[in-house]
Amino acid sequence: MRTRIFSIGAAFAAVLAVAAQSPQAPTFQVDPFWPKPLPNHWLFGSITGVAVDSRNHVWVVHRGAPSMTLRTEIGLAASPPTAEYCCRPAPFVLQFDPAGNVVSDWGGPGQGYDWPQSPGGMTVDAKGNVWIAASGPADPMPGARRRGSAATPPPPDAHVLKFGPDGRFLLQIGKPGQTGGNDSTTALHRPTAVDVDSAAGEVYVADGMVNHRIVVFDAETGKYKRHWGAYGAKPDGAETAPYDPAAPPSKQFSVPACVTLATDGLVYVCDRRNNRIQVFRKDGTFVKEGIVAKATRGDGSVWDIAFSSDPQQRFLYVADGSNQKVWVLDRESLATISSVGAGGRWPGHFYGVGSVAVDAAGNLYTGETYEGKRLQKFTVKGSAPTKKELP
Repeated sequence: MRTRIFSIGAAFAAVLAVAAQSPQAPTFQVDPFWPKPLPNHWLFGSITGVAVDSRNHVWVVHRGAPSMTLRTEIGLAASPPTAEYCCRPAPFVLQFDPAGNVVSDWGGPGQGYDWPQSPGGMTVDAKGNVWIAASGPADPMPGARRRGSAATPPPPDAHVLKFGPDGRFLLQIGKPGQTGGNDSTTALHRPTAVDVDSAAGEVYVADGMVNHRIVVFDAETGKYKRHWGAYGAKPDGAETAPYDPAAPPSKQFSVPACVTLATDGLVYVCDRRNNRIQVFRKDGTFVKEGIVAKATRGDGSVWDIAFSSDPQQRFLYVADGSNQKVWVLDRESLATISSVGAGGRWPGHFYGVGSVAVDAAGNLYTGETYEGKRLQKFTVKGSAPTKKELP
């Protein structure tokens, strides 16, 4: 979620009232009937981005057919079809109203821009424009179908796209195949996520799967402005060592998987495989960092973040696709105080939760990537005592 929110729901206001008197964290209950079934025999592929706009409409971007199994998931998309009634990939971008109905859909190749091999994160700015990071190659999960042949793989994504809410193309920053390193002022290399400072007219890009930096551009022209690496230092182009929980913290980002601006102007960065959140001022000055599920290896614990909907944004929600949880953090201290969900296929559980967003009432929305391929809503219900730190 990247939209600035200034009003809150009654349930979340009650949570804050209790929290003001004693240490409390919000609690949530999954809504198993949200969203409503997709029309036209559509299915999600791997969901890579979820956002909420100023109308509390929920936006989703997913990888589509390249992340889906032709024989068992999308038989109607085969040629000839291998099934009579089910199913086909949904359009890449879908917009849902608060009741969970699909109200618009678009996405895919078009004139004047390069649709990603694999979309990354998304955001909706204050004007309702939709931004999508292009982070391909396609879905890396074993067995995933890829475009092109093994002999002629398509060039890697290296761009960010801006569309109007109706899918009208507005801006592209970067070009597939025209990659740049950590010092480039003109090129990206598989960016993972994007956020917009509408007041300043700037777009922040987590550059991402190959590079180790945050880059800022003009949101109207795409002109480069500045960039930085971990701790606000110049990013190092050297390959990062595998994460070791016993080792000192890395001096550079491993995979900066998200970049999100708080209403107070601080910039939060997910350093996914280093299991940490780093916080900066808008000029790249380092402020602080927090560790989440420190012993996690592999793909790491910090995949995406969203802020609670109160004006102070007291809580930070962290999607963790390795441990299959959404962690709840105190934003001031970055201490982990509770969690939502567990691993599994049932409502309220997760498989590859990689995206998280929040609406004005304080409700959570999560998107699952890899084989999860699911959008869920968690309604804020109340509060519970917090713990100083969870394992």
